Amino acid sequence: MKKVAITGNIGSGKSWVCELWKQWFGIPVYSSDDAAKRMYFLPEVRQQIRERFGDGFYIADNELNRKYISELVFSDETAQRDLEGILYPALFVDFDQWTARQKASYVLFESALVFEKRLEKRFDAVVMVSASEATRLRRAMTRDHCDEGAVRARMAKQWPEEGKRLLADYVIWHENDDEDVALQEQIQRLHDIFRQAK
Repeated sequence: MKKVAITGNIGSGKSWVCELWKQWFGIPVYSSDDAAKRMYFLPEVRQQIRERFGDGFYIADNELNRKYISELVFSDETAQRDLEGILYPALFVDFDQWTARQKASYVLFESALVFEKRLEKRFDAVVMVSASEATRLRRAMTRDHCDEGAVRARMAKQWPEEGKRLLADYVIWHENDDEDVALQEQIQRLHDIFRQAK
């Protein structure tokens, strides 16, 4: 089964594009963010995390210490790499098992960090959802109830839009917030490509 990554920087609207894809064509979408949160609680992952980082990651058996994690990961690149080295193998085992259960001709893997984490070779195609900086800023500020400075700080941690568009196999331009005709046409075109490709 073909595996297609959907990526995009903060505020690009990639989650909305994935939701429309699922609604219109019934294509299954695997959210890497949601899956990563589940991976923390797998017994083997929890054990590895505790061996590497101690007990600070968990407040209780079913609750993460998010403040501790964010402070550790953002301040220590080695800790970030070590954590990803624990989470990513478990995530892709889960993704492959999930993919094997699907009946569609292809599946979508939603992740903001496909290129940053060098994941593109795991997929048959990578689609970049893009929008102007002003639009992405506005969306993120509205969604997360934060100011422009906070959003720009998060933007700075992601690769620039222009470079990622060059690396992607396909680009969806998503400037309007509603289900506009141009967005539907772009998704339809890619759906036709992916379902027919061998």
